[in-house]
Amino acid sequence: MMEHAQYIAAIRREGDALVQAVRAAGVDASVPSCPGWTVADLLSHIARIHHWVAEIVETRTDPKAHWSKIEPPEGNALIDYEATGVARMADALASAGPDQEVWTWTPERTTGFWARRQAHEIAVHRWDAQGATGTPDPIETQLAIDGIQEVFDLLPHRPKYEMPTGTGETMHLHCTDGDGEWLVRFAPDGLQITREHAKGDVAARGPASDLLLMAWGRARPTAVEVFGDASLLDRWNDGKL
Repeated sequence: MMEHAQYIAAIRREGDALVQAVRAAGVDASVPSCPGWTVADLLSHIARIHHWVAEIVETRTDPKAHWSKIEPPEGNALIDYEATGVARMADALASAGPDQEVWTWTPERTTGFWARRQAHEIAVHRWDAQGATGTPDPIETQLAIDGIQEVFDLLPHRPKYEMPTGTGETMHLHCTDGDGEWLVRFAPDGLQITREHAKGDVAARGPASDLLLMAWGRARPTAVEVFGDASLLDRWNDGKL
């Protein structure tokens, strides 16, 4: 994992880049990586989450309702709503530090959980937003490597994710631009994940950003080098992250 301050810095950096991208694209532009969404839909989603998390961290109380129940503004007002939301959340997390006890949807009930989760959430959605104007910038390598690990850390706790199973088939992920390797075993009771160098039934090699985006369904396996049984790369994502 990264340091708490690094997550806060990533939230601010990615938040600024997201806002710049949506101002350039306009709220009515389509988001290619999120079929059916406009920039306004993307902003409504991420901005409500940011204000919701900020409230949780600021008050140290359980949320009164799901973030989706928040009524956001419409049109161009969404841009400022996101700008204030991400700044509010980053300030709250920076002030709280990583160890305050707060509500989360996992067993890890700390402010540190929210800093890590939201750093990765906004990095992927910044990539989405930049795609509305052209070619998006890759996610920073260290953040992307941690993001891949976070995907695996969260799988058992995702409420709508159906853990894929198997009979021992293996998938190896290998970052070519940093220290990140994982072996994923499809066991009868779900996934078994270790950080190691090992030969898998399929191997995917590429920059950490591309591997993370593939994990979140933003990039196809063709974005990286694939060796072996490529169908396994789809199976582990069948639960629809």
